[in-house]
Amino acid sequence: MESNIKDTYRTLKNPSEEILYKDRKSKFYGYAFPLISEESVKPIIEGLRKKYHTAGHVCYAWQLGVGNITYRTNDDGEPNNSSGMPIYGQIKTFEVTNVLVAVPRIFGGVKLGVGGLIQAYKTTAQLTLENSDIIEKILETYFQLNFEYSEMDKVMRIIKQHNLKLTVQKMELQCEFQFSCRKSMENQVLDIFKKIHRVSIKKLNF
Repeated sequence: MESNIKDTYRTLKNPSEEILYKDRKSKFYGYAFPLISEESVKPIIEGLRKKYHTAGHVCYAWQLGVGNITYRTNDDGEPNNSSGMPIYGQIKTFEVTNVLVAVPRIFGGVKLGVGGLIQAYKTTAQLTLENSDIIEKILETYFQLNFEYSEMDKVMRIIKQHNLKLTVQKMELQCEFQFSCRKSMENQVLDIFKKIHRVSIKKLNF
């Protein structure tokens, strides 16, 4: 059924404030960032390395996408799966996406062991996300309409009826509109416009 399509997701409104977690003199600094693309990760991590130049490790995890999800974890020299995966576990627990959580660690002279590291990175990531501004966003689909000016009234009536958001309006003899709707309404909107003579509709991929 159309209404079962999930078209909302949770993400961060803005970068979080720094969170400090201490365990046996080691300091773990937690940060969370909204993420647009994988390419955004490297400059953020490099920025944290400069800020915490005495940190032996800057471990992190990120996730992008809704439905078709990609993610990465990075232990940055800590024992395998002792840091990146516990951080990613909290991203999943908080059900957020398009997000990067990074934790620079400054060693305090006492080894924590793998179990201690897992707990420390998990707790830092948890505290960071607890103190982040998490918001819900709506997934949208974008369309382009091409039609003759004589169909304007019909087109505008449908746009108002279904609360569609117009983003581009070119009104000439041959009109072009671009609009968006909730993803869950995508097929319904396509069907409505396809039934109108002299109106063509196509889905836009941004």
